Amino acid sequence: MVLGYNTIKDALSGPPTIDGPSQLPDYFPVEPRGCEKHSARLFKCLAGEATDKAREMEKAGLHRVWYPDVKATPGDENAARRVKEAEEAAAAGGGAAAAANKAAPAAAEDRLPTRDDVPLDECRTLIAYYKRCCDRELKKKQNWLLTEPYRVQEEYRYQKQEAQQQKT
Repeated sequence: MVLGYNTIKDALSGPPTIDGPSQLPDYFPVEPRGCEKHSARLFKCLAGEATDKAREMEKAGLHRVWYPDVKATPGDENAARRVKEAEEAAAAGGGAAAAANKAAPAAAEDRLPTRDDVPLDECRTLIAYYKRCCDRELKKKQNWLLTEPYRVQEEYRYQKQEAQQQKT
């Protein structure tokens, strides 16, 4: 049985890592030929654990708001109150309560979200595998089309419509 060069290289180099915060690559959500397994695992994780964590943060009012005139409001007042009490206890106890909150793997469902949580951290290793595979496979000729930007006809561009409205 003959293994490919990249398979041997991956086995010798070990698992990939992400430096810095968890972040999806710019070319996400492409699924190049050769990366089907990594893409499927990442998509499953994003649809499952990462989404669940993001929803918990939204319930507690810890989510990030993308619009300047919108204020983040908790979806569940009870969850927001519990998170606020845990933050106050952690500040008063010197962080011991927060460490105990994160160190309890058995009660992962009962763990409260914090302001420092990032939902993509649930899929950090899968993002690293996806990125390594896509960086290699998108260079191949069979996957070049996936990196082409979309071209929009001129009449469908927003800037031209806005310019016509300002003239009238």
